[in-house]
Amino acid sequence: MGEPILEHAVILVDPEGTTYRATTFGEQREDGTWWGWLEFQPRAGGPPLATGQETSQPNRDALAYWATGLEPVYLEGALIRALDLAE
Repeated sequence: MGEPILEHAVILVDPEGTTYRATTFGEQREDGTWWGWLEFQPRAGGPPLATGQETSQPNRDALAYWATGLEPVYLEGALIRALDLAE
Protein backbone atom coordinates (compact mmCIF):
# COMPACT_ATOMS: atom_id res chain seq x y z
CA MET A 1 0.00 0.00 0.00
CA GLY A 2 2.79 2.42 0.81
CA GLU A 3 2.82 5.73 2.56
CA PRO A 4 2.82 9.26 1.21
CA ILE A 5 6.29 10.78 1.28
CA LEU A 6 5.84 14.18 -0.39
CA GLU A 7 2.98 16.03 -2.07
CA HIS A 8 4.44 18.05 -4.92
CA ALA A 9 3.34 21.67 -5.38
CA VAL A 10 3.18 21.60 -9.19
CA ILE A 11 -0.17 21.07 -10.94
CA LEU A 12 0.13 18.82 -13.98
CA VAL A 13 -2.10 18.70 -17.05
CA ASP A 14 -2.51 15.66 -19.29
CA PRO A 15 -3.05 15.89 -23.07
CA GLU A 16 -6.83 15.90 -22.57
CA GLY A 17 -6.71 18.84 -20.16
CA THR A 18 -7.26 16.92 -16.91
CA THR A 19 -5.30 18.43 -14.02
CA TYR A 20 -3.51 16.37 -11.39
CA ARG A 21 -1.68 16.75 -8.09
CA ALA A 22 1.38 14.47 -7.78
CA THR A 23 2.47 12.65 -4.62
CA THR A 24 5.56 10.51 -4.08
CA PHE A 25 4.76 7.29 -2.24
CA GLY A 26 7.13 4.75 -0.74
CA GLU A 27 7.21 1.38 0.88
CA GLN A 28 9.85 -0.38 2.92
CA ARG A 29 11.10 -3.73 1.69
CA GLU A 30 11.95 -6.67 3.93
CA ASP A 31 15.66 -5.83 3.67
CA GLY A 32 15.04 -2.30 5.02
CA THR A 33 15.47 -0.46 1.72
CA TRP A 34 12.67 1.64 0.29
CA TRP A 35 11.14 1.78 -3.18
CA GLY A 36 9.20 4.73 -4.45
CA TRP A 37 6.58 5.57 -7.06
CA LEU A 38 4.39 8.49 -8.02
CA GLU A 39 0.63 8.80 -7.84
CA PHE A 40 -1.40 11.41 -9.67
CA GLN A 41 -4.74 12.40 -8.17
CA PRO A 42 -7.18 14.09 -10.58
CA ARG A 43 -8.12 17.44 -9.07
CA ALA A 44 -11.75 16.96 -10.17
CA GLY A 45 -11.92 13.64 -8.31
CA GLY A 46 -11.69 10.03 -9.36
CA PRO A 47 -9.17 7.25 -8.93
CA PRO A 48 -5.47 8.10 -8.91
CA LEU A 49 -3.00 7.02 -11.57
CA ALA A 50 0.26 5.42 -10.47
CA THR A 51 3.64 4.74 -12.03
CA GLY A 52 5.63 1.63 -11.48
CA GLN A 53 8.80 1.80 -9.40
CA GLU A 54 10.62 5.09 -9.97
CA THR A 55 13.46 4.68 -7.48
CA SER A 56 15.09 2.45 -4.88
CA GLN A 57 16.69 4.11 -1.85
CA PRO A 58 18.55 2.84 1.23
CA ASN A 59 16.08 4.36 3.71
CA ARG A 60 12.98 6.57 4.05
CA ASP A 61 15.00 9.77 4.51
CA ALA A 62 16.87 9.13 1.25
CA LEU A 63 13.55 8.54 -0.53
CA ALA A 64 12.18 11.83 0.82
CA TYR A 65 15.34 13.61 -0.31
CA TRP A 66 15.02 12.07 -3.79
CA ALA A 67 11.42 13.28 -3.98
CA THR A 68 12.39 16.88 -3.15
CA GLY A 69 14.64 16.97 -6.21
CA LEU A 70 11.99 16.03 -8.77
CA GLU A 71 11.58 18.79 -11.33
CA PRO A 72 8.27 19.48 -13.12
CA VAL A 73 9.60 17.97 -16.35
CA TYR A 74 10.27 14.67 -14.52
CA LEU A 75 6.76 14.72 -13.06
CA GLU A 76 5.31 15.38 -16.52
CA GLY A 77 7.11 12.32 -17.88
CA ALA A 78 5.95 10.24 -14.93
CA LEU A 79 2.35 11.30 -15.57
CA ILE A 80 2.68 10.08 -19.16
CA ARG A 81 4.05 6.74 -17.88
CA ALA A 82 1.13 6.45 -15.44
CA LEU A 83 -1.37 7.22 -18.21
CA ASP A 84 0.24 4.52 -20.38
CA LEU A 85 -0.03 1.97 -17.53
CA ALA A 86 -3.72 2.85 -17.05
CA GLU A 87 -4.58 2.01 -20.68
